[in-house]
Amino acid sequence: MALFNRKSSDDAAAPAVEKEPGRLASIRQGYQAIKQLDPQVTWWMIGAALLTIVVIVGIGSIFGGFWTIYAAILSIPTAFLAATFVLNRRGNTAMYNSLDGKPGAVGAALQGIGKRGWYADPQPIAMDAQRGTKPSDMSNAAMVYRALGRPGIVLLGEGPRSRAQALLKAEAKKVSRVTPGVPLQTFYVGEDESAGDLSLRKVSGKLTRMKPVLTKEEAATVNKRLKSLGGLRPPIPAGIDPTRARVDRKAMRGK
Repeated sequence: MALFNRKSSDDAAAPAVEKEPGRLASIRQGYQAIKQLDPQVTWWMIGAALLTIVVIVGIGSIFGGFWTIYAAILSIPTAFLAATFVLNRRGNTAMYNSLDGKPGAVGAALQGIGKRGWYADPQPIAMDAQRGTKPSDMSNAAMVYRALGRPGIVLLGEGPRSRAQALLKAEAKKVSRVTPGVPLQTFYVGEDESAGDLSLRKVSGKLTRMKPVLTKEEAATVNKRLKSLGGLRPPIPAGIDPTRARVDRKAMRGK
């Protein structure tokens, strides 16, 4: 009995391990989140699923007999995949539409490329807020974000064009001093592609399609040099929403 009680107390003291949601649970959570941004996503998913079933069953019925039954069975999982594909596409579009023009949008776009061999921080490495900016309103602030991968270093600016581009030049000089010879590219993220802007929707694709130049070991070494700049410690505390961050008034006055 004592042994049993001891085992029970040990089990109670052991920390509970949270189970990760399964694939279906993840899809359900994603669907609920996307539906808030895109109320029409349900109808698009249903339409994609029905169209897939009609096409596959129609092809099977041309051959008749066994192929009709086989096509009907095959159409069910395929329709599910089609609906999931539409959910992802509509979700990406809705996400970018909700972020477009808002401070911190570039950081949100960079969150997904960390799994693709890039060192990227969703927090800005530099910020320029005009005098008189309210601490709770960062909509008029220029920000610069940094990403590092095998193609080299990429600096991305957002906010008012002139100040963002000036901030990009200043950060490019700072980075070049500690990483000589490493490819460095700068982009202003905006919607005027005729002026050379990089669309927010194309940030992730642009970076992942760049030609690799560095080895993984070289990229890791460059990352250590960049950390020595302190650039990955932004003027906004880590984990703070840039739209609600407090502005350093001394920095705004130029000290």
